[in-house]
Amino acid sequence: MNKPVSPSEIGSNGPSEMTARLREEAAVEMDAIPTTPATKKTQIIAIYGKGGIGKSFTLANLSYMMAQQGKRVLLIGCDPKSDTTSLLFGGRSCPTIIETSSRKKAAGEAVQIGDVCFKRDGVYAMELGGPEVGRGCGGRGIIHGFELMEKLGFHQWDFDYVLLDFLGDVVCGGFGLPIARDMCQKVIVVGSNDLQSLYVANNVCSAVDYFRKLGGNVGVAGIVINKDDGTGEAQAFADAVGIPVLASIPADEDIRRKSANYEIIGKPGGQWASLFENLAQAAAESEPVRPTPLAHEDLLGLFKGDAVGRGVVLESATIEDMCMASSINKPSLEVIYEGVQ
Repeated sequence: MNKPVSPSEIGSNGPSEMTARLREEAAVEMDAIPTTPATKKTQIIAIYGKGGIGKSFTLANLSYMMAQQGKRVLLIGCDPKSDTTSLLFGGRSCPTIIETSSRKKAAGEAVQIGDVCFKRDGVYAMELGGPEVGRGCGGRGIIHGFELMEKLGFHQWDFDYVLLDFLGDVVCGGFGLPIARDMCQKVIVVGSNDLQSLYVANNVCSAVDYFRKLGGNVGVAGIVINKDDGTGEAQAFADAVGIPVLASIPADEDIRRKSANYEIIGKPGGQWASLFENLAQAAAESEPVRPTPLAHEDLLGLFKGDAVGRGVVLESATIEDMCMASSINKPSLEVIYEGVQ
C-alpha cells in the first residue's frame, strides 16, 4: 500500500495536487484481512485418575504418538511419586523441579530449563515432584512447582499440547489446581471397570461441575478405559455422566508385559499404533463438556449387587456394644439434700 499523504508533502500546486494524490491512494486495493489466528493456542489437558490405574502409561504413549505426528508436546508429571516420565525414559527417573530448586537454592544458583526438562524423540518432559512421605503436603508441592515453572517462562513456552498428569484420589486444593484456576481447557479421566477408579472419576466430574457453577470454564473431554475387560461398567458410567469414551485399552498380556518393561507401545506402525493414533485425535478434538456427576448410590447401581454388597443393612451400635457390657448404669452427679423437696 502507498504511503499516506501528509500535509508536508503537498506540492507548490496546493490543494489540487493533494487531491490527485489522495485519489491515487484511494484507488489502491486494500490488503486482505487476515483469516488465520494471530497466535497459536496451546491445548493444556489435565489427566486425572486413581493411583495405579494407568495414567502414566496412557500419557507416555499418547505424548509419544502426538510427537510422532509432528506435534510439539510437553508432558508434566504432577504426582509426588514422580513416575509420569519413567516409561517415556525407559525406566529412568529425571530430576524433579522441587528437588532441583532446593539443591540450586542451597548452592546459590538459579534453576535453568536444562536442569529440569528433558526430551526423547520429540517429547519434552518434566516432573514437579513433591515432599518425602510425612515431610510435607503434596498439594502445596504442586502449587510451588507451578510457581517455579512460571518463573522459568511457562506462559511463553510454545507447544501444541501440554499434558498434565494428576493424582485423582487426593482431594486437596493443590491437585485440583488446573480445574479451580482454569489452568487447562479440558480434563481427561482414566478409569477401569472397577468401583474405586470410577469413584475417583466421579469425584473429578464433581469438581469440574462445582467450579463451573462458580464461573469456571474447564470441562471434561472424556474417559480413557484402561485394562478394559469388557464388563461395561466404565462405559455405563460415561453414559450416565454425559462424557464420551475416548479410547478403550484392552486388558492384554502383551500390553501389560511391555508396560512393565518400560516399553513404548504407541509407536507408528506397531501393533497398538492405531489405538493411540485414534486417542491422539480424540484428545485433540473432543470438546470439553460439563458432566453430571452421580450420587453414590447411583454409582453403586452400575455394578451387580453381589459385587458391591448393596444388600447390606446398616445396624446402629449401642453404648453397650462399645463397652462390652449388657447394661451400664451411670451414677448421677446430682446432689441430693435431706429434707429438700
